[in-house]
Amino acid sequence: WTHLELKRYFGIDTLLNEDTAESVWDQTNEALQSPEFSTRSLLAGKKVVVICTTDDAADSLEHHKAYMSNRNEEELVMCPTFRPDNAMKVEDPAAFKAYVQSLEAASGVDIDDYDAFVKALRLRHDHFDTLGCRASDHGIEEPYAEPYTEKEVAETFQRVLRGESVPESEANKFKSAMMYEFAVMDFEKGWTFQMHIGALRNNNTRGFRELGADKGFDSIGDLQIARPLSRFLDRLEIDNQLPRTIIYNLNPADNALISTMIGNFMGDGTPGKVQHGPAWWFHDQKEGMEEHLQTLSNMSLLNRFIGMVTDSRSFLSFPRHEYYRRTLCNMLGTDIEQGIIPGDYDMVGDLVERLCYSNAIAHFSYQKLPRSTS
Repeated sequence: WTHLELKRYFGIDTLLNEDTAESVWDQTNEALQSPEFSTRSLLAGKKVVVICTTDDAADSLEHHKAYMSNRNEEELVMCPTFRPDNAMKVEDPAAFKAYVQSLEAASGVDIDDYDAFVKALRLRHDHFDTLGCRASDHGIEEPYAEPYTEKEVAETFQRVLRGESVPESEANKFKSAMMYEFAVMDFEKGWTFQMHIGALRNNNTRGFRELGADKGFDSIGDLQIARPLSRFLDRLEIDNQLPRTIIYNLNPADNALISTMIGNFMGDGTPGKVQHGPAWWFHDQKEGMEEHLQTLSNMSLLNRFIGMVTDSRSFLSFPRHEYYRRTLCNMLGTDIEQGIIPGDYDMVGDLVERLCYSNAIAHFSYQKLPRSTS
């Protein structure tokens, strides 16, 4: 992947090691001064059609507004993605109260109870939709699907807003309620609901205290996900409010579990409605991609898969898609050579196109995005 970035962007086809590092450093730094390495040039050079940012529910989205207002028809579509994780973190009363205040400012709603809180989030959800948002994203350790009552959740909200700590059992009920509400909002808008599950975060306490979250002290978790995931999806299905859904798992031991779970909740005339999301984080490398694709092919239906995602903050990271395409085509080519699948290049070629482009466009409804705004 690193060498693909060096070759595709900088034209450097040199093995990176201790002998070549200084020369590569100098060449890349010189190239980065060129207008060809502006963000828009990099995206255009890789023929990016749609890019989605990840945005907090209380974010102003001012840059999205500016881009949408000045965008040419030929330029890529840039969409926000609704990420309301902070609206669930009742385990930290001080941070949660501060977040409620920021949500008040963004929504214009005086939030003094749980109903007002949900109303404010709905208004933000509506605002995201006007700017082309077609998906939410939820980074959670496990699927939250505890039984709860509206009264219990409302009382938990008030207690946390007063600065009181709540036990884990109450926090999980609150998170279960919020996850359900967010999924219903997505269903109503025709968005795709995404959940990333299975990370065990902030393992190194000293490192967390010194550097904060997301600084390299996260690993794979092994929490139970089958029963809560089933309850979560089933409750939405019972109410006929299950949106298109993508489930990304970090623990490879859960691959078969998720590839079989998604088959329980297909339907409504939506091909591949519930997806086993692509290999993520520790697994977006050759072996991880192969394991994911093989499991999906064995347990589910490969030709409905939405393909690779580049969940990176780097505008030089798009060779990850080439890395994925090479891995995919190598697997299919090997199967053809071994007689496992027929040597029908029209059929296999159509499959590759689906898994690299058109399935994602269809799943996220990008073909329906607004092309310009006044």
